[in-house]
Amino acid sequence: MSVQFTDNVSAVAKRDILNLENKIGVFREGEMTEEHFRKYRLSRGVYGQRQPGVQMIRIKLPHGRITADQLIRIADISDKYATGNLHATTRQDIQLHFVKLADTPQLWADLEDASITLREACGNTVRNVTGSAKAGIDPDEPFDITPYAYAIFDYLLRNPICQEMGRKFKISLSSSEKDNAYGYMHDVGLVPRVQEGKRGFKVMVGGGLGAQPYMAETAYEFLEEDKVIPFIEGVIRVFDRYGERTRRHKARMKFLLQDIGLEELLRRVEEERLALKNKTYAIDTRQGSENSNLEASSSVNPAELSTDERYQAWLKTNVFEQKQKGWYAVQLRVLLGDMHSDKARALAGLVKQYAGDDIRVTVNQGYLLRFVKPENLPALFAGLDALELAKPGFDSAADITTCPGTDTCNLAISSSYGITRALEKMMTAEFPDLIHNNDIKIKISGCMNGCGQHSVANIGFHSSSVKNGAYVIPALQVLLGGGFNGKGEGLFGDKVVKVPTKRGPEALRTLLNDYDANAFDGEYYSDYYARQGKNYFYTLLKPLADLKTLSQEDYTDWDHTEQFVTEIGIGECAGVVIDLVATTLTEATDKLSWAQEAYAESRWADAIYHAYNVLITGAKGALMMKDINTNTQHGVVSDFDKNFLGEGFHEQEGDFKALVFSINKNEPTEEFAQSFIAKATDFVEQVRAYRERHIEQNGLPELQELVIAKDS
Repeated sequence: MSVQFTDNVSAVAKRDILNLENKIGVFREGEMTEEHFRKYRLSRGVYGQRQPGVQMIRIKLPHGRITADQLIRIADISDKYATGNLHATTRQDIQLHFVKLADTPQLWADLEDASITLREACGNTVRNVTGSAKAGIDPDEPFDITPYAYAIFDYLLRNPICQEMGRKFKISLSSSEKDNAYGYMHDVGLVPRVQEGKRGFKVMVGGGLGAQPYMAETAYEFLEEDKVIPFIEGVIRVFDRYGERTRRHKARMKFLLQDIGLEELLRRVEEERLALKNKTYAIDTRQGSENSNLEASSSVNPAELSTDERYQAWLKTNVFEQKQKGWYAVQLRVLLGDMHSDKARALAGLVKQYAGDDIRVTVNQGYLLRFVKPENLPALFAGLDALELAKPGFDSAADITTCPGTDTCNLAISSSYGITRALEKMMTAEFPDLIHNNDIKIKISGCMNGCGQHSVANIGFHSSSVKNGAYVIPALQVLLGGGFNGKGEGLFGDKVVKVPTKRGPEALRTLLNDYDANAFDGEYYSDYYARQGKNYFYTLLKPLADLKTLSQEDYTDWDHTEQFVTEIGIGECAGVVIDLVATTLTEATDKLSWAQEAYAESRWADAIYHAYNVLITGAKGALMMKDINTNTQHGVVSDFDKNFLGEGFHEQEGDFKALVFSINKNEPTEEFAQSFIAKATDFVEQVRAYRERHIEQNGLPELQELVIAKDS
């Protein structure tokens, strides 16, 4: 059945959705390789699960902003196509699981009807632009970053510079110097500042998590607001051209920064300036937070409205007065980030009744409501309490951040959901006052990759395993000292020790008791860790790592009864056998059609960049015929220039380089776009002719196995 659209769905979104439907059909007919379909669907928010035959759908919510009606729409869609669960992520997305591939086009169309997209939620693209959930109401902010976060998202969506990068690219905007969006771990992190009455941002580049966390470096202490988007575009263009593309574990922006250094990176960014679509980009700041200019509400003290102890605890830990005096924000603590669709619809009803129509998904997998009148707080508390959404301790030590782990993810090693439940249960029973501790953050990931952001936790865990003779035991790698210290400096945690996962509660109990007994009054956990040192904590936890004292339960994972075995998630295919050159040249032809389409729509800069990709892809295909593998776009150009000299493409060394890299030596004008596309067209035809001659002389190429990577 064909996809049904409403009039609310834009033409460009319709085309995206129909293309997805077509690609699914082509793939099922065996006319598209598994790997190429994987790359395609990931950039459309369709992600493979651990379980075969179903998909995870990642819904892209710029800076986590969503309306009540949009939340209802997502809940309805989860009921119709998924399991009825809405999973909030650390990147302020919402994910649905167990969706049939055939349902994804209509699911997407239903979302677009409510102005929600899946485009570039996964894959080697610019992922969701995250921002402080408090933006627009934060008493500490110099200005509202909401319109800036949205403008960056909107500018980069479907932008040809970031459709096929070597790896994903992440951007965050914090609301104040507290860096509550963790800019220091992002490819680009922005912190708002005002100098001499002008708005701008501190700009950090090259941060990242994963197995090798790297601290972002400061590119600018202050960059004017209208230069931020052009700078980000320049960084992405440099990353696209020079970033690693073969060794996946070395393909993030942080490794390029380490290789060439900040000074050289900024030089190359400046080199792109001439070719940028916009040398400056003014942002419409009227598109800020809903109700941000409301006058002060009443002067009622919400603490005097109820004597209920649970209300008072909730008020102290989950509610704060906004910068708009007399208005209050309410933060919702959500276990595991999971909310059932019925609960989501009921929450939307409470928002419509008591708050502004501007909900934010938070980076710790909760939700933030804003513009609540103080006199409505008791009623809102009662409504949230009935939904089990009024648990005190939002973003406290008791509020653990976690990824889904082995429940759905291909890459996970052991159950992160199970250990999270166990830790929260232990803390509730034994450390009830932790709901008031906002200095300690506990975060858990199902593997070392860091979706749960364990490296930036004061106390972090990631799933692992350890061998004990012929058996494998589920384990937790303990990391300590990350997050923010007393000076507000962002840190990465140290790997201290690995313990059996069933001993996780005892490990956390030991750490908390030690902190209570030995930390100075008011000492931040990361400062305490730095004072005591890694060896102190290794000695403290070492008894729990002793495999000689294992019990039978240590051989099973949380939420499981069977003996633990390390399972690699079921891939969608181990590999496919294809004609790589033919497939690559088909890609080049597709990109040429995109260049011609952009030119026809007078999008000169986009047309030029598509044509640049045509040249890169065509050269890559030609190099394959000579068994020459290259790991960067810049390397592809250099190798082609050298190895195809005098073979009908160019007569002097450097000519091909000059052609391709003329992209950043010219303004993106209509004249240059027309010329560049014509040269790209001629080049693809030359490569195809070369291939025909090659086949005549050497016969058809041997089919090659293309190994499938896991979704990440």
